[in-house]
Amino acid sequence: MTCAALITAAGYGSRMGADRPKQYLDLGGSPLLARTVKAFDEHPLIDVIVITVPPGDETFCRSVVLEPYGFSKIERIVPGGATRQQSVFNGLVTLDRTDIVAIHDGARPLVSEATITKTIEAARATGAALACAPVKDTVKRKEGRHLLTLSRTELWLAHTPQTFLTRLILEAHRAAEQEGFSGTDDACLVERLGLPVAVVEDSPYNIKITTPEDLQLARLLVLG
Repeated sequence: MTCAALITAAGYGSRMGADRPKQYLDLGGSPLLARTVKAFDEHPLIDVIVITVPPGDETFCRSVVLEPYGFSKIERIVPGGATRQQSVFNGLVTLDRTDIVAIHDGARPLVSEATITKTIEAARATGAALACAPVKDTVKRKEGRHLLTLSRTELWLAHTPQTFLTRLILEAHRAAEQEGFSGTDDACLVERLGLPVAVVEDSPYNIKITTPEDLQLARLLVLG
């Protein structure tokens, strides 16, 4: 089965407060996005990689962020859309001849080889799989002026990669587009079809870099 990675890096990262999109910021001597791509380029189960970037950044991303590192599996760089969902769909339609696709946030550079492998294996078996970290803190929901404690055993934090049979996630995205539905991740689009999504337990260190504090933590983790 042909397995692709779709790395979404089409956002501008306004919460980072930097002078450039966060995916181009330095992380341990290389661009953050290059570290993310490296995890998939070196993975033995990944055959091709497609990356989405802000429209107009295609040449810059290829020449400055990617080519210096000699990646061998990058098939194309695709301009993103106005939302993450649109950006993912722009990338997915270029991968319609693949069997499985692992969709991953470009701002999660610390993803492990083991997590990528487990989501691919789960997607092969079930059609859809999601890397998640269990909630460890006590979680409460506010109801009026009072709080209600929720059971942690039923709560998970959604990470990426979110890995699917390509035909299935394309169907889910097309259905969402036709119905005008906007979701916060790709797994929820499959859930809307009434289909199960397998949970793959992930490391809490697979953080998404959104704020300067996240970047500082990632730098500490990279440097060990």
